[in-house]
Amino acid sequence: MNNVKNFNLQKRQLCDIQGRLFELALKNGYDCPAFIKTFMNSHSAIALDDTYDRLQWAGEEYILEELNEESGGLKKAGETYSIEVMYWAGYLYRYWHYYTNESSKEIYKIADAKTINECWLGFHTLDIEMAIDDLKELYMQKQEEKALSL
Repeated sequence: MNNVKNFNLQKRQLCDIQGRLFELALKNGYDCPAFIKTFMNSHSAIALDDTYDRLQWAGEEYILEELNEESGGLKKAGETYSIEVMYWAGYLYRYWHYYTNESSKEIYKIADAKTINECWLGFHTLDIEMAIDDLKELYMQKQEEKALSL
């Protein structure tokens, strides 16, 4: 794990921007699980994972436009999550990257949109690092269950 003492104001602001980006996707009527999957596997997410990229300071509206263009049009309607779940998911995913140095794509494989939505109620009040550790533990348990069922 990275030394979280290096979790400075800039990184907190990027977590907040990503949280607001996820809220904005909901407010714009996008399918929440589809948006999260598209974002976490996008060039936009790679740019935010980078040490420095211009996209990091472009703001959530611009990032959403970039993602919509990159994906050939984000899916409208469909399944929605609460605004609290969306903000927490965005913030958590970005914090997770800083905490473990895993890429957004790797993080999504461990905790997809469905998992985040299902775990929100029990996890959102935890210390964010504890929530991340618990999500990683859940993933490991699922992998062990799959291996045992083969």
